[in-house]
Amino acid sequence: MSKSTYPLKLPTSVKTAAANLAKADGVSLNQLIAAAVAEKVGVMETRSRVLGTARRRCEAEGLAQVLAQGRPRAADRIGPPIARPANCA
Repeated sequence: MSKSTYPLKLPTSVKTAAANLAKADGVSLNQLIAAAVAEKVGVMETRSRVLGTARRRCEAEGLAQVLAQGRPRAADRIGPPIARPANCA
């Protein structure tokens, strides 16, 4: 794994809270921040793949067929609701 440095400016309150969490978990502040960024990147990449799959499915089957399968339950949502692609209106 290659590493790079990035100067990060955080509000004092955020840095203090993150440092407290890191200390409670027994890790360095750097490890906590790296893990948090990696987690966010994973979530965003997954969301992007899901959107891409939904978009391709929409284009291939038509919006009516996709919607006929039912709406997701609130418990199925990972984040805020995702808008339909403009080409599937």
